[in-house]
Amino acid sequence: MKIAASLCFLAASFVAAAIPSTVAQEQQEHRNEHHRYKLIELGTFGGPNSYFTFVTKTLNNRGLATGSADTSATLNPPFCLLFPDCFVARTFLWKDGKMTDLGALRGIGASFPNDINASGVVVGLSLNGVSDPVIGVPFFNGVVFKDGEVIDLGTFGGPLSYAAAINDQNQVVGFALNSTPDSFDLGDFCQNFPMPTQMRAFIWHDGVKKNLGTLGGTDSCALFINDRGQVAGNSFTNDIVNPGSGFPTTHPFLWDGDEMKDLKALGAGNFATASGLNSHGQVAGTSNLADDFTIFHAFLWDDGKLKDFGGLGGNSVEVIGLNDDGEFVGKADLPGSQTHDAFLGINGALRDLGTLDGDPCSVANSINSKEQIVGSSTDCSNFLHAFLWEDGRMTDLNVFVPPSSALTLTVATFIDDRGKITAEGVLPNGDQRAVLLTPCAAGDEGCIESDDLTGAASAKRMEAPVKGAISAPRHPITPSERAAPWRPWTARRLHIGVE
Repeated sequence: MKIAASLCFLAASFVAAAIPSTVAQEQQEHRNEHHRYKLIELGTFGGPNSYFTFVTKTLNNRGLATGSADTSATLNPPFCLLFPDCFVARTFLWKDGKMTDLGALRGIGASFPNDINASGVVVGLSLNGVSDPVIGVPFFNGVVFKDGEVIDLGTFGGPLSYAAAINDQNQVVGFALNSTPDSFDLGDFCQNFPMPTQMRAFIWHDGVKKNLGTLGGTDSCALFINDRGQVAGNSFTNDIVNPGSGFPTTHPFLWDGDEMKDLKALGAGNFATASGLNSHGQVAGTSNLADDFTIFHAFLWDDGKLKDFGGLGGNSVEVIGLNDDGEFVGKADLPGSQTHDAFLGINGALRDLGTLDGDPCSVANSINSKEQIVGSSTDCSNFLHAFLWEDGRMTDLNVFVPPSSALTLTVATFIDDRGKITAEGVLPNGDQRAVLLTPCAAGDEGCIESDDLTGAASAKRMEAPVKGAISAPRHPITPSERAAPWRPWTARRLHIGVE
């Protein structure tokens, strides 16, 4: 609150001292708003593990959450290739303290979520019982979990499809394969393994699936949709292979109900990808700067302009989360590219968020409208402990684990606008658990208050790599690895172990 220049200094000082400014009050309330959390450990469907993985959303603003949990049923080869623990996992909806099995397509019976809308409709994928005859990888179909049904979105004549995101109008986007053989290794395009035929971005609504086409090349995929019906994803722009990447030129696109708009790449780059879309039509992502795939920068596309946010001094940048204010988060290499830190993209540059207690690396996964950020502080290969960053301070979320629990919270995956957090924890035997952290009031049962990291949280740090943890490569980076900055996160989405 500004005080008019005509007021004398004494009067202004009196008013300021007697009545704290609205801004100051709001800032103080914001700083103290979520210093109390209650931890809720979700169970399983009879198997060893449950997960909140890296998807578009795991929570909606009504407090409904979606993840996956192991059943007691086991998988046989080749389907174990996707699931290191070899248990059949099912999508769940958590509501009012109850975890409900949302089902799967008939056959293998495994399913996984990718997004949830305001009504609690969930989209994701389910194994379709078919596997690639050459490499043996299981195939899957995109599905919608709605009103007790599992709706199969089908394909464009090929062996699989994928539902990536849903908006509040129940419009679903993703990609589906056609029957035309594809010569490109699309493991570096929208998924973690080669696709046998061409893929096409689609939008689905009320039983009708529309092919969105491409930017001129053979393949495209849709990854995000907002409530205006705008769709963002990636597409080849031609079929001419660039020698530095082994791919045709790849650009992010924005589809606005009619045709794909090419969002281009930074500088002389020819490989740029979308990592987020917000309600204003802003798109965040990463782009190389030249065909040699040496340097990647973060970008924000807004109203026809692609703005370069740079990096943190190293070679690689990975954008992971975007909020409605055009602020985004992820991880970026530091000088020398041997370590990486979580960052906040704001005001045209990346802000280094640091790590917890001297850990060498960190990664930020989600940012809400209050500029609260969650992620993990790591050893550069394995998740160690989940964090919440706000007002310039990074707090270890293990401080909210009650003394009676054996869990160590290793990574926080999402935070909603009310401060609710989804995270993953690990038990001493290596089993994983999906965990909810809910803001609470002093005196509430199970509510833990902390103004800072305590010794109890420090004692919960992992002394060994976490089972199923994402490992970042420490060897010289290959063009294939540089070409897929989001590849490990897609792998986690499908529970593919990356060691």
